[in-house]
Amino acid sequence: MRTLAYPRRYFAGDKIWVSYLFTELASASKAKKLLFYFCQMKSPKCIIFDCDGVLVDSEPIAISTLVNMANELGIDIDYDYGVRHFQGNAMSSVIKIIQNHTDQPLPPTFEQSYRTTSFQRFTKELKAIEGIPKLLQQLTIPYGVASSGPVKKIRHNLNIIGLLSQFEGRIYSCYDLQKWKPDPAIYLHAATTMGFSPKDCLVVEDSLMGVQAGVAAGCQVLAYATHAQNPKELEEAGATLFYDMMELLGGR
Repeated sequence: MRTLAYPRRYFAGDKIWVSYLFTELASASKAKKLLFYFCQMKSPKCIIFDCDGVLVDSEPIAISTLVNMANELGIDIDYDYGVRHFQGNAMSSVIKIIQNHTDQPLPPTFEQSYRTTSFQRFTKELKAIEGIPKLLQQLTIPYGVASSGPVKKIRHNLNIIGLLSQFEGRIYSCYDLQKWKPDPAIYLHAATTMGFSPKDCLVVEDSLMGVQAGVAAGCQVLAYATHAQNPKELEEAGATLFYDMMELLGGR
């Protein structure tokens, strides 16, 4: 039998209240196990957001730009391929993946061309993930952003959606460490720099590599799975799934 269940988390003050919506419950014992599991989650003292796909709806823009550029070079990949292999990945790894599809070397300006084109598209097309502005307005515990993208991109995109001022001084990039997700370094760095133990931090991610990084850092991890191709793999990696930012506000 199919089981549909998800937790709602309410971030207010220094506590999380957890409630449940259960539909088509497979059994009462299953419900009890889920309730027990979620109630064991500690109230976080700090929240660390990924940026792309969590704060800003940038993934479709970034992935389609990369796919289009590859196609222009005669490399036959599509958007779904890009989602599977590019999302949450370091740019150096993405370039290697694209390079493996052709015997010809990629142009030395490939990454810079991507940055230029994607930034232009971000400026024209980028929007905040639905519910994020309202969520940030109501959070009363510290929060920051930790991304695999360069600081310039993070700042550019947060500025476009009007949220840069809310993250000033708490923007962390893998480029500063030269270590990329799934390495936990970025979340360890963000937590300690903000003055918290990783175990007291909640990570909000949307990619498998990001979830793996958060779990490896010892943080609690939520995965925003609205656009995930394979939500189950995020859950199996150690994240708790949710599908609407309003769940974090109790649907208010």
